[in-house]
Amino acid sequence: MYEIVLFDLDGTLTDPKVGITLCVQYALKKMGIEEEDPDKLTPFIGPPLLDSFKEFYHMNNEEAIQAIGYYRERFSVTGLYENQVYSGIRELLDRLKNQGKKLIVATSKPTNFSIQILEHFDLKQFFTVIVGSNLDGTRTEKSDVIEFALAGENIADLSKVVMIGDRKYDIIGAKKNHIDAIAVTYGYGSEQELVAADPKHIVSSVAELARILAGK
Repeated sequence: MYEIVLFDLDGTLTDPKVGITLCVQYALKKMGIEEEDPDKLTPFIGPPLLDSFKEFYHMNNEEAIQAIGYYRERFSVTGLYENQVYSGIRELLDRLKNQGKKLIVATSKPTNFSIQILEHFDLKQFFTVIVGSNLDGTRTEKSDVIEFALAGENIADLSKVVMIGDRKYDIIGAKKNHIDAIAVTYGYGSEQELVAADPKHIVSSVAELARILAGK
């Protein structure tokens, strides 16, 4: 039975599609790139922004950093609230906390934005630790986020720890830290991507996730 449960934020606890895609669209426009369809920007949900601007729009490092600055212009004011909690998540977190589980957020989103989002949706109360990336571009890799989140928890048995996320980065990061991973398909990773990452479990709903965490 898992005693320490790490959750990804975007695509796992909340659906950030509107906020992220519109902020990426805004940043691209400021960079002179017109993208009329925000739905084409959903691949930006999950990976570090720096990597995504480089991969999808062939920006160099300096350009990608500039684009992130534009992204944050909108995200810090509007985008972080263009978000919604997945149905059943609040009840799951409440149940797990009442069972004495230690709940942690481990996300590639900057820590300060993550805290603001969790406070806005009244989810912060459930978590012992909230760890994200740094605004200076460090600690963006999920394995580094998980490592930092676990540091100082005095965990004797890593078999009691699990990471839950919707992208391959969550699964890969968990494996690098020698903990189990549960992939959720209701987020933004394709089933093919998640199967290839080979998590301990793959679930399609919050209800199914709850059953796994209950040991059923």
